[in-house]
Amino acid sequence: MLEQQEILGLLAIGLGVFAGFILFVPFIWFSYRKQGGLSAGRFALWAAALVYFWAIWTYTLLPLPDPKEMQCAGTNLNPALFMAEIRKAIQESSGNLVSFATQTEVLQLALNVLLFVPLGFFLRLLFKRGWLTALIVGASLSLFIETTQLTGVWGLYPCAYRVFDVNDMMTNTLGAIAGSIVALAMPQGWHHRDAELSPDAPRPVTKPRRLLAMLADFVGFSVISGAIGVAIQAVLILGLEKRDLVLETNISSELAVGITALLWFGLTLATGRTVGDFAVRLKYRSSALPELLARFLRFLGGIGLYSIILLLPQGWASYSTAFAAIAAIFTLLTSRGRGLPGLLSAQDVIDDREDK
Repeated sequence: MLEQQEILGLLAIGLGVFAGFILFVPFIWFSYRKQGGLSAGRFALWAAALVYFWAIWTYTLLPLPDPKEMQCAGTNLNPALFMAEIRKAIQESSGNLVSFATQTEVLQLALNVLLFVPLGFFLRLLFKRGWLTALIVGASLSLFIETTQLTGVWGLYPCAYRVFDVNDMMTNTLGAIAGSIVALAMPQGWHHRDAELSPDAPRPVTKPRRLLAMLADFVGFSVISGAIGVAIQAVLILGLEKRDLVLETNISSELAVGITALLWFGLTLATGRTVGDFAVRLKYRSSALPELLARFLRFLGGIGLYSIILLLPQGWASYSTAFAAIAAIFTLLTSRGRGLPGLLSAQDVIDDREDK
């Protein structure tokens, strides 16, 4: 059976993944316009930061107590209390370093420091902000967390269910500053932009970049169709007295996929590009085919065929995964990652900044 802390950790990761799924396309879009591109290292840092912020919120706020069983906690407004605790730990350890380090008070202080070390680390590497910003953000975030606990989650509970402790704020802030200093020891490449070029300067069209565009299309399609499906199902449930929930789920899912596919089709027909292409700043050069036909085939080679498979009778939907794998293979095997869309439309893929 999982321990409580393990469950909280899994919950934090789960929430981080969910938030990352929702924010994935906007994040890619922003990175290619602010930074000019997105390296694998920077992507990993952002993913880690996302999980961290969910984890810190989960670990400091949960578990929420049962209102019938909770006991009101007090407050500690004495900023010198942690020094008294350190002196007590020194006396009880009798000069033994191991004994000192394993004292409950010392471990509590150390964990409070370590909890905010990643905050200062991410602030320097991702936002190029130094120790002063780490101090301000660390203190502000810690104050917000402590106040949330003090107010019983802003009135959700009649009183505080955890102690409001100014010492926690001090050690948390110290941890943020320490993280900012630790980040200075990272390789210089971690501190620079993804590229030395201007964000508006064209970048090479690589196969990983094309795969990223495909992933952005898939994630964007899933998020939008999921939202539309929920809205349709809500309307069906509210609008029908006698209803078959399984039938409603199937109807809402199929309608959502169809509507989202039409949105992708309209965008591709109007611009020659999909959401993923826009996100990573790619476009397709005109071929010998009529432009509208090329754009139709461009759509069909990607989200178009994917959505058709999803709309086929039950049992065929599983082949959508196989299609995604085949599409990825074609991207890896074709020049500049043109993939199925480029092959069907007889078009070549370029950076959209090449035309500026």
